[in-house]
Amino acid sequence: MPEPVDWHLPVVYRDEQYVVVDKPSGMLVHRTALDPERDVALQRVRDQLGRRVYPVHRLDRPTSGLLAFALDPAAAEALAEAFRQRGVEKRYLAVVRGWTPQDGEIDRPLRDKERGVEQPALTRYRRLATVELPIPVSRYPAARYSLLEIRPATGRHHQIRRHLSGISHPLIGDTTHGKGAHNRLFRQHFDVHRLLLRAAGFAFIHPYNGRRIELCRPWDETFRALCVAMGWAESVQGAFPESPPVAAQAIRQAVMR
Repeated sequence: MPEPVDWHLPVVYRDEQYVVVDKPSGMLVHRTALDPERDVALQRVRDQLGRRVYPVHRLDRPTSGLLAFALDPAAAEALAEAFRQRGVEKRYLAVVRGWTPQDGEIDRPLRDKERGVEQPALTRYRRLATVELPIPVSRYPAARYSLLEIRPATGRHHQIRRHLSGISHPLIGDTTHGKGAHNRLFRQHFDVHRLLLRAAGFAFIHPYNGRRIELCRPWDETFRALCVAMGWAESVQGAFPESPPVAAQAIRQAVMR
């Protein structure tokens, strides 16, 4: 018989208003009319806590990492407003093609396809590490990649992916804005079949108690294995001191309140 699947999402933070989980790559935040049967984070967290939860923000399906839900509609709106007003500090971990500058800022408007208008968009990044692999790719005898910490100041659709592609450093695994030759290299040599973008941390002022909440969880299985293979593990640990998951007992006590 097949082994049972652990469908629980790791809970990184939990209080009376909010719960933050670690969403895997490939999972939608909530169901859509076009795919009403797909496994989604909203349903999993609701079943896991035994109560309704309300989405505060979104992550693209291929992006893994920290995802916040509220436990009532008013709390959801309060934190969602902080996201809209740029009151939430978001940090991502990404692997891109080529060696980027040590740090940079991409200030380029992006078109909203639904409304047909351009919106301001600002992305800042910092290079954490690089690698050169002795593997020919395209017309080059070796392949170069950078590990980045990314801090988007705005939250436009596919902002990080579009901005990095626009400066010729597309994300690895991006089948829309990336480069097929580099995506194939990672599939063939590292068994990576996903977008290498992770919502690794965010910080915000709690709307109800005024405390600053800082959360950090850089690793998922793919990123950990890849960073070890590339020799990047210490660089990640230095930039993203990990917040431990909430203990199961603490979750049960919170749910019983």
